[in-house]
Amino acid sequence: MKKSLMGLAAGLGALVMAGCSPADKSAPNAFVLGLDDSFPPMGFRDENHEIVGYDIDLAKEACARLGLDLKLQPIDWNAKELELNTRNIDCIWNGFTITEERKQAMTFSPPYLRNAQVAVVRADSGIKTLADLAGKKVATQAGSSGKEAIDDTPAFKESLAEVVEVKDYLTALMDLESKGVDAVVMDLIVANDCIRRSGKHSFAILEESLAAEEYGIGFRKGDTELMEKIWGALEGMAADGTVAKIAEKWLGADISIIGK
Repeated sequence: MKKSLMGLAAGLGALVMAGCSPADKSAPNAFVLGLDDSFPPMGFRDENHEIVGYDIDLAKEACARLGLDLKLQPIDWNAKELELNTRNIDCIWNGFTITEERKQAMTFSPPYLRNAQVAVVRADSGIKTLADLAGKKVATQAGSSGKEAIDDTPAFKESLAEVVEVKDYLTALMDLESKGVDAVVMDLIVANDCIRRSGKHSFAILEESLAAEEYGIGFRKGDTELMEKIWGALEGMAADGTVAKIAEKWLGADISIIGK
């Protein structure tokens, strides 16, 4: 079913807001969450330009239980570690993949969701496998786990004609629809949500994945106390069924792995 690019943007609900002001950290109990605000269903702007999503609802409830004042701070995802280390934010909580390299630079919570990096193509492209992308142009988000998955698969990367890095996955999917690229490498959870909510049945996800992974919350290196407070609240939310309700709302099923 063909829709315009404007329809895709509205369907994905991921409008990018320019010129976001810095988060207010003046409150003594402020907890500043850094995120890419165009990453549905984890964290994104809805039709009212409010930041919503699975991770947002988890964070709101966890902070409420801990008496923390949650501040949502959109950041340049390509500079996320700098934002954390300069204390502009207190954590990165936005479908953030746990990797060995990132674990060396920050303190992670235990994983709370399983995910994979996959290739999204046009359903009528004839592309069925990763091997079919040989000689093709592939897009992914700059600084993302999708880019890392491509880099960590040398044979696949070398087979491609070009890897295009864009600011966000909304842009990448619009490029895919307009045939500017042949595929987008992105998170499976995000890809499923984009297709489901936008009605883009002209997109297809290849069954073969590039990498399996897990999402976690990244804190400044050594900030174990804050991590444990947040994780303790999430464990309580899992035990009383709150996490399951949030997962069913945003993901369609309780696929959380907190406490499991």
